[in-house]
Amino acid sequence: MEMDRWYSSFLPKELLMDSNVRVSTKHIPMCIMCRGGRKLCGKAVCPVELKAKAYVRNANAINTKEFVGSSPPSVFVGKYGYPYVYVGPMVPPVLGDTTVMDVPEQWFGKSIENIVNYRYSLVRGSTRMPIDSVRKGGRLVEALQELSMGTSPADTQIAFLKLPTNRITFDDNSQPFGPSAPLRDFDVASIKVDDRIEKAFYDGDLKAGAAVSDLYESGLEVSRIQRAFSMGIFGLKKNRRIVPTRWSITAVDSSLSKGLIEEVKEFPTIDKYWVYTHSYQHNTFAAIFMPRKWAFEWMEAWFPGSFWNAGGSTPAIIGDDEGYSGRKTYPGIGGCYFSTRLGVAEHLKNKRRQAAALVVREIMPEFPLPLGVWFVRENVRSMLKDPPKVFDDMKSCLVYLKSFLTVPLRRWMEESAILRDAVLQRRMDDYARRSEL
Repeated sequence: MEMDRWYSSFLPKELLMDSNVRVSTKHIPMCIMCRGGRKLCGKAVCPVELKAKAYVRNANAINTKEFVGSSPPSVFVGKYGYPYVYVGPMVPPVLGDTTVMDVPEQWFGKSIENIVNYRYSLVRGSTRMPIDSVRKGGRLVEALQELSMGTSPADTQIAFLKLPTNRITFDDNSQPFGPSAPLRDFDVASIKVDDRIEKAFYDGDLKAGAAVSDLYESGLEVSRIQRAFSMGIFGLKKNRRIVPTRWSITAVDSSLSKGLIEEVKEFPTIDKYWVYTHSYQHNTFAAIFMPRKWAFEWMEAWFPGSFWNAGGSTPAIIGDDEGYSGRKTYPGIGGCYFSTRLGVAEHLKNKRRQAAALVVREIMPEFPLPLGVWFVRENVRSMLKDPPKVFDDMKSCLVYLKSFLTVPLRRWMEESAILRDAVLQRRMDDYARRSEL
């Protein structure tokens, strides 16, 4: 019993009174000694306590089978069971301006506590549908598609078959999500759809990639494009389908960055080395732009105690890269590869220059929990807004970065394809110059 209730000394009483709540963690012995106050895991805030308090703040939402609320607007599509997927709206039990709850571009600079609270504020309704439901129509599908095209919060009425689940598992390594329940009924009282998205929706001959590109060029946030993409708004009418939210995020980031890269390849290369650095929420980012044709590499170093390297003794480094002709396989590092590539391609297009870019990220154990691909994209965008340090050669870049990065440069050199290639190319150039003497 004591093992099961190790969290009783620091979690809210409302949570402790709920017999259905279970708290799990990969560090139970350490957590029993810590009880949220001593930070023995090394994280800046206790991830279990963080989620628990957000859960309690929004607990009123799970005490009823129906309520009225203003969806940000937001929809969610799960990936399990594909080609049958669980689809539904996400609605907070409040009326008013809830926009920020589901626009990640507005989360950068917010505290982790606020971001977790946004996620726990949204109650997910779900119903199982085949992915081709958008081609067949129906009241619910059409309501969800309308919601996905919304420009502002929409007043909605939502009803569930049972109370939203309150059997919550507070795993310290999982992303925060609010309660959910099977959907019984859903109505949108009024919603203003984005004219640009609506135009793409009614154009059944416009391919999805072209629609995504057009909307991006019009200034629409990437997250809003991704939301509409997941509900089968774009593409040839005969091919439209529902896309799991996680896949839609990656698909849009990949498509947009690929298009931008083709534009970037038409520009002249930079003539110096550009170096950018950035620190945020116990994460360190750095980028080197090299005076060469387009190439790209994204690398992450997870320090011991961080959530993907909890039991390690040294930083775990993983990365993927591409040359001038791009990639033909999905990167093992996941969707953050494409979100970073998008930020880099945006920057080079704005500068009207071409370069080879290496971007690295160091994740410290103090970073409490994963927040999603958006976190990487917005940090990279923020980093590249600042003027770079400019150097004449790679050696000067590395000397500068040595004082900023925690992982020894030798480790980055061993793992990075672009750095190895750059050093080899420098040696060949040196040899050529000596041969001319």
